[in-house]
Amino acid sequence: MRFTIAVLLFASLGLAGCAGPGRIGGAPGLRVVPGDALPAPALTDLSAQARPYLLGPFDRISIEVFGVTELNRGVQVDAAGRVSLPLAGVVDAAGKTPVELEEAIEQRLAGYVRDPQVTVNITETLSQLVTVEGQVDEPGMYPVVGRMTLMRAIARAKGTTEFARRSHVVVFRTVNGQQMAALYNLGAIQQGAYADPEIYANDVVVVGEDGARRIFRDVLQSGGLLTAPIIALLQQR
Repeated sequence: MRFTIAVLLFASLGLAGCAGPGRIGGAPGLRVVPGDALPAPALTDLSAQARPYLLGPFDRISIEVFGVTELNRGVQVDAAGRVSLPLAGVVDAAGKTPVELEEAIEQRLAGYVRDPQVTVNITETLSQLVTVEGQVDEPGMYPVVGRMTLMRAIARAKGTTEFARRSHVVVFRTVNGQQMAALYNLGAIQQGAYADPEIYANDVVVVGEDGARRIFRDVLQSGGLLTAPIIALLQQR
């Protein structure tokens, strides 16, 4: 997949006062345009995920059996990805969609309830996740609980590794259906050069990886220290 890059904020290279767009480096499609910060995603970006939700450990669900109120209850998927229900016994839930879990419970109840009709609703999920990759101690997907910032997201991944390039942290985000990326310097944030940016569900944070830095390679080679975030618009070509 090839991308062209439009840099929306490039104050770190002393270009904040430029009157109009300019070209940086030798990469085609790279231009500087006015901008403030990586914008927050729209509600549609947070909710318009085409993939179905798969149940996982610690999700909370409600189970209703039509006409058999004694079997209705709220349960939490255990650490092994299972739920325990009267008559149905222990049922594997992890990796199933709510509809698939409904069918599994109905099969278990068929010997006790005539034509069982089961409804499974998710009451608490870990679907609001941020992905932290690259040079961190524990890469993975982490729930976004309350207000999450870049520094907090990296802390959830147990911090950066010994060999991490803390000046090259890239956040990928979809805003109004458009993929964007931002380059941050953790040291600059800690020194108060700019605010710790907010992180949202579905963001991908990549710490010190060559693949992520490649997007900004020509920009970084053309200037000095990263004392303000660099925001890029990625356009598929």
